[in-house]
Amino acid sequence: MNHFYTIRLNRKKIILSTVIVLAAAILIWTQTPSIMAMFTKDEPAALSKGNEDLEDVAVTFNISWGEEKVESILEVLEKEEVQATFFVSGEWAERHPDLLEAISEGTHEIGLLGYRYKSYLDQEPEQIRQDLIKAQEVMDKLGYEDIRLLRTPHGHLNEEIIELAESMQFQVIHWNVNPDDWENPGVESIIDEVMEQTENGDIILLHASDSAKQTAEALETVLPGLKNKGYGLITISEMVNQAKADTELID
Repeated sequence: MNHFYTIRLNRKKIILSTVIVLAAAILIWTQTPSIMAMFTKDEPAALSKGNEDLEDVAVTFNISWGEEKVESILEVLEKEEVQATFFVSGEWAERHPDLLEAISEGTHEIGLLGYRYKSYLDQEPEQIRQDLIKAQEVMDKLGYEDIRLLRTPHGHLNEEIIELAESMQFQVIHWNVNPDDWENPGVESIIDEVMEQTENGDIILLHASDSAKQTAEALETVLPGLKNKGYGLITISEMVNQAKADTELID
């Protein structure tokens, strides 16, 4: 049966239909700031994994500063005919409309990182709301209207942040494969982490900011490698649209 694991963030008690070991692992996840929650229509949640029964994965990029690495990453994506999802801060988009246009013209999907890349856990709800409003205004002014995908800065979130985002018609997106490419651990390390960790439905987090000096080179192996393993490389919106199967709830 198709299903999505979900975490309801406003519950203190966790009831599982699977083994106790899995329950312990999920409970540990819920104690971390960048909680790995899944998509559910009933309660606030962030999508961090798609349908495990489909051989699709999503390649995503965060970019909040710099202009040196975007074009080389776009070149590899074009060569491999892969559509990715780029999450950009409004402040970056405002400074680099030409690069944003290049991303869009490459038929890649665009999501938001808010306006300023500052943790929402360090801000009051009204500050977060104003940050999102400003980000929307910037994108509207640049001609990118009705952007509804949001990745919170640093991946930091909690129930209140997700509720606020959803009240503003955003779908919050997290991830579950992260090779920490921005730390430049080595091209082979990035490749190995992605290829070894990735499974059906996964969302891969990469970066296109100037700090990610090894990402484009790693992509030259990662993208064909994922294809050779039988994965379809899809956008986040496509993954969200697949979320019409039954859900397995963790209450």
